[in-house]
Amino acid sequence: MIIGSILEDKNFEQRIAITPDVVKKYKSLGLNICITKNYGLHLGYKDDEFLKEGAEITENNEAVISKSDILVQLNLCDDQNLEKLRENQSIIGILNPYSNESKLKKLSLKKINCFSLELLPRITRAQSMDILSSQANLAGYKAVIDSFAYFQKAIPMMMTAAGTISAAKVLVVGAGVAGLQAIATAKRLGAVVSATDVRSATKEQVESLGGKFIMVEDEESKNAETEGGYAKEMSDEYKKKQAQLIAETVAKQDIVICTALIPGKKAPVLITEEMVSSMIPGSVVIDLAVEAGGNCPLSKMNEIITHNGVKIVGYGNVPGRVAKDASALYSKNIFNFLSLLVDKENKKINFDLEDEITNSVLLTHNGEVRLEQFK
Repeated sequence: MIIGSILEDKNFEQRIAITPDVVKKYKSLGLNICITKNYGLHLGYKDDEFLKEGAEITENNEAVISKSDILVQLNLCDDQNLEKLRENQSIIGILNPYSNESKLKKLSLKKINCFSLELLPRITRAQSMDILSSQANLAGYKAVIDSFAYFQKAIPMMMTAAGTISAAKVLVVGAGVAGLQAIATAKRLGAVVSATDVRSATKEQVESLGGKFIMVEDEESKNAETEGGYAKEMSDEYKKKQAQLIAETVAKQDIVICTALIPGKKAPVLITEEMVSSMIPGSVVIDLAVEAGGNCPLSKMNEIITHNGVKIVGYGNVPGRVAKDASALYSKNIFNFLSLLVDKENKKINFDLEDEITNSVLLTHNGEVRLEQFK
């Protein structure tokens, strides 16, 4: 069996799905690797490193697709490369089914097996495959580093003979994986950190990292978490209370980092234009939710805008801004998933739909879109 991976558009995606050290792991399972020439060169991985571990290198993407049984990618391929896929091939990656429904239907008609790993269930067996957590950790870290770069003051409190500099105040909106890493990173670098989330269960996690937890506590907040551990969409009444609390807090902050997402839905607007206007000029807002519409309506994809003296940063694909580390983690996630999926003796995919992991991520199989929410 051949596992392949092709070059993606480097204007958008710097990460890769297979690193040299993981090639060796695939080979130990009896699986072969095929990649495009200069596949990892932009990250400092020379072709020789892949060849040394036993990978095959081809001249172009088309050759990789024609040789491969399974294609592993970061994102769903463009139309040109998708057209080259043949019946019974498989593709694994972050396929974003909520935005790619038409493409997935076309792939199902071609009898392509699509595995979308952002749909992995949050169970113990799936932790080593959890691409969302590995990438969100890096996004949370990078969001803090970016915000400090744009904030034109020192971060920690400093006491000097000339006077004392106050520590920067940071508010993290959303205490999921990215938010918790943002809290930890900002705290390590000396900021005074607060965080807000609709899930009361996150209070202990925030406080354990040294952050102050802020939330609207009422009956609705006691049931604000899905079975998978994600935040639910709240009622209009709750949103109104939450907006008032956040508005009071935002006005006192130097930096706001937005990380709030609801799977399969537009990101909730939590930092309004009025809130941004209340911030001190020179403050910074980082919107990690910009790809899903943004937690701040002023955010623009891959742009930095200034509103009333406040910078609003809307970088997309933030894990790709620390691409080498993101690739290392992602490639291990993919390998761990394939270790479960591939029958080691027959070197074939085991489509065990009784397995909770396989059943959750297999979008298209046998000529149909399997999961009801994407039909």
